[in-house]
Amino acid sequence: MAFGINKEELKLWKKTVNRGEIAFLTHYWQDKRFPDCTSVTKVGCNDMDKLVEWGKKYNLQKEWIHLDDQHPHFDLFGKIQYRVLESENLYDQIKRFNLEEKNTSQ
Repeated sequence: MAFGINKEELKLWKKTVNRGEIAFLTHYWQDKRFPDCTSVTKVGCNDMDKLVEWGKKYNLQKEWIHLDDQHPHFDLFGKIQYRVLESENLYDQIKRFNLEEKNTSQ
C-alpha cells in the first residue's frame, strides 16, 4: 500500500520515466514482508539500458528491475534506499520520509 504522495507527484514521475530519464519517487509503504521498512523509493526509466547502467553504480542487479510495461523500476528501501538518495543529493526525500534517523543510528 502506497501513501504520502499526491497525484501530481506520481504523474510527474511517470512522465519523466516515459521520457527515458531516471526518475525517483519515494512514498510511504507497508508490506508485511518488510516490517522494518516504512517507505520505498522507485527509481524508474523506460530506457532499460540506461536503467541497468544507472543501477550498476549501486550494485543493483538487472534482475531486480520490476518489468512494468510502461514504468520499469527498481524498488529501494532500507539502507540502500538511504545510500542512493544521499548519493543522488535527494535530501528533500530523505528529510520528508524521515530516513536519516532510521539509517544513521546504530
